[in-house]
Amino acid sequence: MTARIDPLVAEFAGRGGAYYSAEFDRLADQTRPRPHFNPAAALAGPAWLGARALWGAFWPAFLLALASVVLLAIALLGDPGADARARAVRLDAQSADRLAAAEAAIAVGDPLGEGMKRSAEGIAQAAAKARDEAEAAQARTLGYGLAGGFGLLAVHLAVGFGGNLLLNRRFRRWRGDRSLAHGLPLPRAAFAALLVAGSYLVAAWRFATATAPEWLTAFPSSPEIHNESARWLDRVFKSASDQLGGLFRGISAAIEALLGLLEIALVATPWPIVMVSVVAIAWQCAGRRVAVFSAAALVWLALFGFWEKSMATVALLGTAAFLCVVIGLPLGIWAGRDRRVLNLMRPVLDLMQTMPAFVYLIPVIAFFGIGKPPGIIATLVFGMPPVIRLTALGIASVPESIREAATAFGATRRFLLFRVDLPMARPSIMAGINQTLLMCLSMVVIASLIGARGLGEDVLSALQYAAVGKGILAGLAILACAMVIDRIVQGRGR
Repeated sequence: MTARIDPLVAEFAGRGGAYYSAEFDRLADQTRPRPHFNPAAALAGPAWLGARALWGAFWPAFLLALASVVLLAIALLGDPGADARARAVRLDAQSADRLAAAEAAIAVGDPLGEGMKRSAEGIAQAAAKARDEAEAAQARTLGYGLAGGFGLLAVHLAVGFGGNLLLNRRFRRWRGDRSLAHGLPLPRAAFAALLVAGSYLVAAWRFATATAPEWLTAFPSSPEIHNESARWLDRVFKSASDQLGGLFRGISAAIEALLGLLEIALVATPWPIVMVSVVAIAWQCAGRRVAVFSAAALVWLALFGFWEKSMATVALLGTAAFLCVVIGLPLGIWAGRDRRVLNLMRPVLDLMQTMPAFVYLIPVIAFFGIGKPPGIIATLVFGMPPVIRLTALGIASVPESIREAATAFGATRRFLLFRVDLPMARPSIMAGINQTLLMCLSMVVIASLIGARGLGEDVLSALQYAAVGKGILAGLAILACAMVIDRIVQGRGR
């Protein structure tokens, strides 16, 4: 009697349709599906997962199996103590030469002879220690072999017992989405088999021999390409700096003017006025508790002598955050309304967020020099992405039905933006502004490297001179500023 073959399972599985039809029926009849051993999957291991397009399980199984193969290669073919043994041979030769020189010096009455003899004894002890390390490494080969063998066996057994469950889960997904990869096409099976077998062979070759070929241990780089690219970039930045110098000076002057206004308001204004104003704003925006916390934080800053530098830091932060919001909010609205704009912005935003700050300090210095405006520009690059992303997310999340209802009642594009989109997206926008503020404040120390001053200067000085106490106090001052600003902005958002 022939087994019934489900045509859907046969189309999905390709080869082995009868087997998988029976297996999937068995799994469907069980309330809690239990694993059933698949010999073909166990034999092929990770290659079977790749051939069946089960890539989510393939990569963990492949990496574990590859590590096991490496351990087996070291245990069966390698020599873990080779490096230590070669070091011991070199040290023995050095010790013998030094001892011979010491004996010759002692024979002629040279007072340096005894010192040379003690040096030779020290080198001999180092050689003995290297031999002990070589023996210990060699003794670990059995453990490597057992770990590699059990690891490889465990991976193949896990694939054998779990393969049908994974394939059945993919089959259920495939029934709802026929675009998912299925079947057992020869190109995919060959790719998976070659990837697994080739990786095993190359990894075993690399770790099983003490003198692996150079192309296997180091990528064949080209110093000429690196040097020529660096020289070309130098020429590009110098040319841009020469031709656009007026533009860069104008941007610096505008930023410095805005910063000057904030410094007058925060630094030059008598401290009682600033303190009372901040506490009053905290009370109005976030309530009594935040006002009390803000007052305590400001008093702490003043008592420890951080008042002026804290206000200078807040002025820098305020300038950078203001520019981030002024530039980022319209860009976020535009990206939220137009998917193509968001797709174009996304890689730029990813670059701004993931590139280390020290890297984009280099072009900032090349174009703007050092001082406070370049520090604000560097902070701007790092702090702007959150407000753009979260504004775009908030605008895109406004239900289309609400827009359609407003349009049906005669709403204009301006009305839709200011009375529908922005109010509904406000929580997301305020979260973006809050994140931008905190990310700008996190740039305080890095911006101080190019003359931005403020509390970051104290932290940088403490790092240079290992002044632990001074650095911690300055860091706590930055934390106090961050917490006050965060609580006020969060209260305003609520």
